[in-house]
Amino acid sequence: MENSQNHIETLLQTAAEYGKTNYQLAKLKLIYKSSNVVSSIVPLIFVFAILSSFMLFCSLGIAFWIGEILGKVYYGFFVVAGFYCLVGFIMQVFMHRCLKKIICNYFIKLALN
Repeated sequence: MENSQNHIETLLQTAAEYGKTNYQLAKLKLIYKSSNVVSSIVPLIFVFAILSSFMLFCSLGIAFWIGEILGKVYYGFFVVAGFYCLVGFIMQVFMHRCLKKIICNYFIKLALN
């Protein structure tokens, strides 16, 4: 009888250790995956900021140039704003699903990698 109790206690201790180890492993996997996702997003944010600055200054230059051609500076800004409005509308109508699918697949691939 005493031998059975020792086996049961050993089994319970082993099961408790297994549960703790499994919990620690899950925490480490979560930390690894989240750090992997964050470390992949930070360079993308940096590149996005650089490209946004480039587009901003190009847009300003083109707006001033078109405004100079049309005679009033603010006409150039209206033309550039209209162009971006048209591009945004086209992207919303035709590319919304495609872009959403690409972005979702990218984050899923990062999370599962």
